[in-house]
Amino acid sequence: MNFDFSDDQKQLKGEARRFLAARSPVSAVRKVLDDAAVPFDSALWDGIIEMGWTGTAIPEAYGGLGLGYLELCVLAEELGRSLAPTPFASTVYLFTEALLAEATEELKAQVLPGVADGSVIGCIAASEGPGEPRADTLATIFDGRTVQGTKLPVADGDIATHALVLAREGNGASLVLVDLTGEGVSRETVKTLDPTRSHAKVTLSGAPGTRIGAAGDGADILHRIYDRAAVLLAFEQLGGAQACLDMATDYAKNRYAFSRQIGSFQAIKHKLADMYVAIEVARSNAYYGAWALSADAPELPLAAASARVAATEAYHLASKENIQTHGGMGFTWDVDCHLYYRRAKLLAVQIGAPPVWKEKLVSRLERRNAA
Repeated sequence: MNFDFSDDQKQLKGEARRFLAARSPVSAVRKVLDDAAVPFDSALWDGIIEMGWTGTAIPEAYGGLGLGYLELCVLAEELGRSLAPTPFASTVYLFTEALLAEATEELKAQVLPGVADGSVIGCIAASEGPGEPRADTLATIFDGRTVQGTKLPVADGDIATHALVLAREGNGASLVLVDLTGEGVSRETVKTLDPTRSHAKVTLSGAPGTRIGAAGDGADILHRIYDRAAVLLAFEQLGGAQACLDMATDYAKNRYAFSRQIGSFQAIKHKLADMYVAIEVARSNAYYGAWALSADAPELPLAAASARVAATEAYHLASKENIQTHGGMGFTWDVDCHLYYRRAKLLAVQIGAPPVWKEKLVSRLERRNAA
């Protein structure tokens, strides 16, 4: 079994890195961070669409490239490395995956070509505040035709054209496709730790909706989609963590104290070594997850939880130690360390906080060992 990427996939990785280095420098990320009126980098998003990345895993029958998930993992890592301020994760990892898995052929043919050509930006609207949304706690209601309720926070909800809304239907929860540009929808941007990934409060007042999947299966569908998205987010976290290590290493080589490179001091060596070890552990778990995702293997739930936990811990450690390696100037606004720390914190809770995924990992290991 080969756990490395092919030469073509490595070439794609190199091309993606060059493209993002040219089109998404730190100055572009800071422009989104500093200007509340700019929710994302629209020029970069247009470039990503022109490259066909939004259609990477979408079959050619629906206007996509029909490549696969290994290619998508490669792109996710480079997007994480560059801190790309775009709705790629919401649209591709979550919205598109849910439609591919559960939507009817008619609905796929209606919506997925728009994802591929950029006319559709998707998001998932599940949360209604702290705690896991469940059928017995959901205040958002779907009556079979329209949706009534409020979702907060919704990642990229202020810029998305469509949302998959988790709403109570009868005694269960259903996943409902809602056109956010249509009637009965109001949106309000909310502040988060990382403004380069916008979030919103979405209020639905009788908004027309179309259920995907069976009635009452929404929560189960969402959990399956989260497993798939966890692998892709793990690669995004891996890319960000590696960027932190590279940044810290470069600074340690070029910063002098007492006429010595600070990288020659044991304390700095230990920090860099700890970052490297955590990243390599995360990389091995992410590669295992990539295989399970691309092969649709039965091991996917376990592999996804492993990749998610390892990548979250690695990115947190790397972003934190990058600040420490930069010393007294590391926490200042003008140094770029905080950009990665912000993104690490945001990605850690995007599809469930670390304790949730650790519980999933333990329970799935227990089930496997009991089998």
